Amino acid sequence: MSRIGYKAVELPEGVEVKQDGNVVTVKGPKGELTREFSDFIKINIDGNVATFERSSDDKKAKAMHGTTRANFHNMVVGVTEGYKKELELRGVGYRAQMQGKKLVLNVGYSHPVEFEEEDGIKFETPSATSIIVSGINKEDVGDCAARIRATRAPEPYKGKGIRYVGEYVRRKEGKTGK
Repeated sequence: MSRIGYKAVELPEGVEVKQDGNVVTVKGPKGELTREFSDFIKINIDGNVATFERSSDDKKAKAMHGTTRANFHNMVVGVTEGYKKELELRGVGYRAQMQGKKLVLNVGYSHPVEFEEEDGIKFETPSATSIIVSGINKEDVGDCAARIRATRAPEPYKGKGIRYVGEYVRRKEGKTGK
């Protein structure tokens, strides 16, 4: 069983936390994040340390203990350092480019696929075959990167498609192999 909920979160210098009932706002150098947490967990902030207490020992409260701590920690890291996901394109003629605030992908379809920058999400294309999705909210960055990857997920025969940097794609043998 995980004991992550008992671990305290240290607030770095420059991070300000406001608590209004279950709604917590974390403000830092990169921006501000607000999230509503469960009633089962009480967040105590003493100086620059945040601790988390369960209201009872029932199953739901135990489940939310570590989740609440992890979500709060992700908010603190997001407003201080930010998050980023790197994607790479593999395939002949596959390329990505920025057109203003739009990410335009040419990945083997008859039309280019476009993605608009959302609130708090920023796209970069250091080269024609790499994309960096960055922002302060870990959930939004991961979700946006997953949607970009889903436009052309890597296939197992040639390995063509959009993949995360460092992702291993298991390859299969073609029809001729017996």
